[in-house]
Amino acid sequence: MDKSDITLERMRTFVRVAERGNLSAVARELGIGQSTVTRHLRELEQALGVPLLSRSTRRVTVTEEGSRYHAHCVLILRLVEQAGDEARGARGAPAGTVRVSCTAAFGVLHASRLVYAFQDRYPDIGIDLNLTDARVDLVREGVDVALRLGSLTDSSLKLRSLGQSRRLLVAAPEYLAARGTPKDPRDLPGHEGIRMSNVPGSNTLVLQGPDGARHAVPFGGRIRVDHGLAAREALAAGRGIAPAHQWLVGDLLATGRLKAILPDYALPSVPLSMLIVPERARIARVRLLVDFLADRIAGIPGIERATAAR
Repeated sequence: MDKSDITLERMRTFVRVAERGNLSAVARELGIGQSTVTRHLRELEQALGVPLLSRSTRRVTVTEEGSRYHAHCVLILRLVEQAGDEARGARGAPAGTVRVSCTAAFGVLHASRLVYAFQDRYPDIGIDLNLTDARVDLVREGVDVALRLGSLTDSSLKLRSLGQSRRLLVAAPEYLAARGTPKDPRDLPGHEGIRMSNVPGSNTLVLQGPDGARHAVPFGGRIRVDHGLAAREALAAGRGIAPAHQWLVGDLLATGRLKAILPDYALPSVPLSMLIVPERARIARVRLLVDFLADRIAGIPGIERATAAR
């Protein structure tokens, strides 16, 4: 084995290919050509004398030897990165890049502004912000931190509860003038609903009355969207009624472009959480961003602060 061929660069390439299973995706992520990725892998396998990956026409999978080697590589690369963080921290300048995945509408309206404020405080830290409502595999995609709405069950990640996102029923005054304002949950089935196609059970609205009684009513309509900002635009255009997060429509309510409906009836709130890859949680720049976001998000109207975290 020629130890000079076992470089951190080749180890890093192998780790990302092992986690993503796709050479071209890793090439784009690392900003190198696919031929360079292939060469790194070939030279690393030649230096070790064992096959690390099994290649097919559709996917790259890790061999048994590769799986064991991957675990060691992850540890080594993490120690190298932490050593660099500590060295930079000694001169008081956290640096590097943090990759963040965030629910799309929340990212556009709120998280992006928090990122700007964070970078004003820590100008040497870069942020790679990916906005998507898809539940991405953080390790596979090389993401450090994710902000997500809804219940989460991935026990392999560190979960930090940020609070509950309050929702309310809203519609434009123009719509209500034309179709009438619902006075009771039983009035809702006769109205146009704006529904989220990527939210399970959006064809039923569940509300809790002032007496604590639960009301489940059918909720339909001609418009279904898969993005919160599209729902916001449909509401503002007077296309119907929708359950909306307060952070999504708060400014429209304040200016009178939308009105709250059935204010005495409460919709279930939605958990807002931060997921952190455990191996990345101790890196200084990741830790700084996590604490900054948790503190600032708690101040967004409509987010009720979490009482406990794990």
